Amino acid sequence: MPDPSPTIRERRIAIEVRRLREQTGFTLEQAAERLGWSRATLGRMETAVRRIKPVELQRLFNIYKVDGRRRADLVELARGARERGWWHRYTDTLPAAYATYIALETEARSLRCYDALVVHGLLQTEDYAREVIRAGLMQLASDSEVERRVEVRLNRQALVTERDPPLELWCVIDENTLRRMIGGTDVMRAQYTHLAELAERSNVTLQVLPHDMGAHPGVEGTFSILEFPERYMPDVGYIEALNAALYVEDDAHVHAYSLVFNHLVADALGIGESAAFLRRLAAGET
Repeated sequence: MPDPSPTIRERRIAIEVRRLREQTGFTLEQAAERLGWSRATLGRMETAVRRIKPVELQRLFNIYKVDGRRRADLVELARGARERGWWHRYTDTLPAAYATYIALETEARSLRCYDALVVHGLLQTEDYAREVIRAGLMQLASDSEVERRVEVRLNRQALVTERDPPLELWCVIDENTLRRMIGGTDVMRAQYTHLAELAERSNVTLQVLPHDMGAHPGVEGTFSILEFPERYMPDVGYIEALNAALYVEDDAHVHAYSLVFNHLVADALGIGESAAFLRRLAAGET
């Protein structure tokens, strides 16, 4: 039977174990034979269907000749890999894809994002979040479920304001996102004020992409790039869809999104100009 819901660290360890095997030149069958395991067992480990026990991880390191700093870093990554986060108490209401993203976000050192439709969840006020969540659930959910989702979103924001060290957050926000009237004038004005205040934090960088920029590299939509503190947890791209999520883990593809983000940063208003723009919106100026 597969282990229940592997954590993000377990997923990353499984990916790294597969990479180590491939770099060593072993096929799955050859490595399994050297270890005295079945091909299916090693295959389940490499896909995080089966948890890798510490003693098994050490055997894998021996077979793949992993020593020194790399071995130490991977052992550190494996420590506490089974720890569950605060979001697990909401599993009755959170889709699996969303829970997986929260786990990734919690592990991240920095997050870069382009917001083309709504303000990023880490930047939303409670009232703005409630309107977005209610609309996203298409009024099919009860008020209590909406409130639990709002609670989850607000809990996520502790990464920016309470964690030590805090998440490094850099968001390029499309002007159309800021002009979209969600919840009415009072809700939007509070949201503008909140963004202007967050922009003053040393770990938050906000830039506004003016809509007179026209076509730009981010026209295909919202995306995020998450970077992790561990050396062997590569950056991950994230694209949210209506009923699913796409995780971009191929290095070349993640690099392509990084290039798009860099272009958006160059096209957007400067940091000071963006802060002034947000203050004008909060003051009711057009």
